[in-house]
Amino acid sequence: MDDGAMNRKQMAGQGPRARRISSHPLVIAAALAGAVVLIKVFEASLEAPWDALLIDRERGTYPLTVQNVMWVVFMLGLGELFVRWREAWAELRELRAGYLPEDETTVLQAPDLRQIYARARDVARPGSAGARRFLPRLIQRVAIQFQTSRSIEQASTLLNSSLELFLHEIDLRYSMTRYIIWLIPSLGFIGTVIGISLALAYAGQVDLQDPTLLAELTKRLAVAFNTTLLALVMSAVLVLIQHVVQAREEGVLNEVGQYCLDNLINRLYAG
Repeated sequence: MDDGAMNRKQMAGQGPRARRISSHPLVIAAALAGAVVLIKVFEASLEAPWDALLIDRERGTYPLTVQNVMWVVFMLGLGELFVRWREAWAELRELRAGYLPEDETTVLQAPDLRQIYARARDVARPGSAGARRFLPRLIQRVAIQFQTSRSIEQASTLLNSSLELFLHEIDLRYSMTRYIIWLIPSLGFIGTVIGISLALAYAGQVDLQDPTLLAELTKRLAVAFNTTLLALVMSAVLVLIQHVVQAREEGVLNEVGQYCLDNLINRLYAG
């Protein structure tokens, strides 16, 4: 193979990897842009008391407010969940790629497995987009196990063990989302503490006989609790979406396991 062909092959292998590495910065950039657009829409369309609740526009440090920081973090969480939803659909498309025979008569022997393994290996080669896909990785493992042991029972055991590992892998992919869901209420509580502190500082600086003191202090305390209220709503929305997306991804993994069981394990012939 000449140097040009080798370089083209290396570039083809590095392309998906580069896209995967850059996907996280793209999510961050998209989340920041989405948060800015959303805040600008709120700023242009909202009136009291909604502007105080959602963006705290009357704050002296605006646009640097706790609410706006929470919107940025919230959009980051949505971006992470969108990536996971897209990955779940990509895994589902692998089931329609026809890796294994799906008729009712085919029996798989060693020569057939070599062809199936070769195709799965090409799809899941290191650095490619398929390197993280469950189905080609699972087919490779089961095919190698059966080729070396000629035992259907051991191949079935490996299938079950791999599915458990993949399930744990899915759970690990949501670690950042879980942190964001924890972070948003924490930011809300911090905003409330800051608001209460500022309200008490205001009360200590004005004349206690001022008839407007109670009304102004109550208003400032109400604004202080807005961050906690908004944070709890954001967190509840993210938790709901996370459960839907994670259930979808785990459901696809279950379909992958059933597909391999029906069309690979049950078709193996050890004779």
